[in-house]
Parts: sequence; structure tokens; C-alpha cells
Amino acid sequence: MDLTGTITVVMPAQSGVSQRSGNAWMSQEYVMEIPGQWPRHIVFRIFGEDRIKQFNIQQGEQNVTIQFDIDAHEYNGRWFNEIRCYNVLRSVGQQPYQQQPAQPQPQPAAAPFPPAQVNSNGQPMQGQGSADDLPF
Repeated sequence: MDLTGTITVVMPAQSGVSQRSGNAWMSQEYVMEIPGQWPRHIVFRIFGEDRIKQFNIQQGEQNVTIQFDIDAHEYNGRWFNEIRCYNVLRSVGQQPYQQQPAQPQPQPAAAPFPPAQVNSNGQPMQGQGSADDLPF
């Protein structure tokens, strides 16, 4: 899924050591405002120090698109949703512009009908092929 909006809050990063594997981990949560008649907010999480540094999300950034998955888990008989972001895209205006190679422009197709013939006064010519000779 994708959503685009403005980053309004960057929460402090959380880190720790996994009890199962003994490996260090890091995650960070962000709040994004989704524009509309009634703006909505969404809290999403990025897991992994490398991704947090790669995406480098800053408070106040506009037109940020996040790609995410939603997962739910149960704790003490209650269910909680978690929105995990796996990619961040920024609008062209916020990324360094890379010029695209020029692509050939399509040539206009030939007109399906020949142009109307006009006399020396600029009036349509009467007779075969004029606009008044329609069969219906």
C-alpha cells in the first residue's frame, strides 16, 4: 500500500538487543498527515538502522510517499495494528533532478479526412465533398 503526505512528527529511535538472537536492533516511528477535506494522521515504523539512515526522514518534509504493510498482533487478549514502512519515495521536487534522455516526439497522425476545400472568398465550396452533402 502507498500513502502520500507530510511528516509532522519524528519520534526518537528505539533500540535494544534481541533476547532470541542476541543481535542489536533499532526502529523509529513517524507521524504523517494525509491531506484531504479532513486531514488524517498515520503512525508508521521503520525497522533497521540501515533503513532509518537510508530514508533519512525529516520533520516537515512534504509529498513523501511511504510504501508499507499492515500487520496485527495480539497481546493480553487485545489486538494491535502495526504499520511497517519498507520504502520511502519523495516527489521530484525534493530529489536531485536527473535529466532523462530525450525521447523522440511522436509525429501527428495524418488527418482521417482531407481538409475542406474553400473558394477564393474563404467560403466552403458547394458540390461533392462539401459539408452539406451528408447522407443523413
